[in-house]
Amino acid sequence: MVMPNTNKQHVVDKEVNAALAPFILQSLPIGIAIFDKELKTINANPIAAELIDLRANTDSSLAAGTNEKIWGDWHKTLSEVVEIGKIHRFDNVAYRKIDKQSVLQITCAPLTDGLNDVIQGGLLLLEDITEKANAQKQMANTERLAAMGKLASKVAHELNNPIDGIMRYINLAKRTISEANLPKPVEYLEHAGDGLKRMVQIITKLLEFSRNRYSSLEDTPIDKLIDDAVKFIEPAAKALSVEIERQYPSALPTVKGGNLFQVFCNLLKNAVEAMPDGGKVTISWDISEDNVAMIKFRDTGPGFDPANSEAIFEPFFTTKTGKGTGLGLAICRDIIEKYRGKITAQNFPASGGIFTVHLPLNKK
Repeated sequence: MVMPNTNKQHVVDKEVNAALAPFILQSLPIGIAIFDKELKTINANPIAAELIDLRANTDSSLAAGTNEKIWGDWHKTLSEVVEIGKIHRFDNVAYRKIDKQSVLQITCAPLTDGLNDVIQGGLLLLEDITEKANAQKQMANTERLAAMGKLASKVAHELNNPIDGIMRYINLAKRTISEANLPKPVEYLEHAGDGLKRMVQIITKLLEFSRNRYSSLEDTPIDKLIDDAVKFIEPAAKALSVEIERQYPSALPTVKGGNLFQVFCNLLKNAVEAMPDGGKVTISWDISEDNVAMIKFRDTGPGFDPANSEAIFEPFFTTKTGKGTGLGLAICRDIIEKYRGKITAQNFPASGGIFTVHLPLNKK
């Protein structure tokens, strides 16, 4: 009986595995990068190249698109992988590659030789969970906004009646004191009245926020909704020497009108108020290949802090010290999301801000 040569079989298996390894690496549905003990990237599949900015060193690849204050020192993390075999896993890592931001699940694991369990380097496993993270965020945001809407409605109704009574008594007092020719008390009461009007404005916004619902109306051309919003805002714009220019030579497609007029009014109002010394608002549009209308509102104001590009859509966040309620853009986002759309904000390279409304168009 001839016994098999186990050493020879092992060599054959090793050669087969070595031949298959590149094919397996390239065909896997997640991003994989292999690095050596000096953290140099020695191999990676196409998905890894799509997800991160691949550089000579893997720690530099990760650091290039992540926030070090949140995720720490990647050099230290990967060194622990190749030196002591520690496995690190990170969920919901925001990674920016050029202008594209994605959310990744990142696992860093040691790579051994399979025989003596000696660490040869490390593996970087990358999974794109952007859609899942966005869905979770949207669900949490919807629940939070629903709860906030109920609270806002209750608070607004509770405050409306006493404020209305206070305003009546202030007006009566002003009339009585005016008849007695006492100008100073009238001035004080006017200041008190201005404060109450400010409270009424906030309460009105709260009620809008809590009552906001998608209205399924008849199809309306987008340009008509914009034109109506421009007519509404134009007097305030002229008072501040702000020009409003519309750049859509042909008719725009139609959408279910609903509350979009309110969205366009809010965006124009914000743009005008951002330019108290005059300026220009330009409204333009385009349609993407997947039949989404992109309506852009660009102003020549000072712009905003890029770090706040997401926060400005959160309820009660405002950059208008002592003036804004912080609900206008939150209401806009809530309305647009009910149309299965989205709203984004960015600074123009020269100056000013650009707010873009992305609206899926009606299918014919």
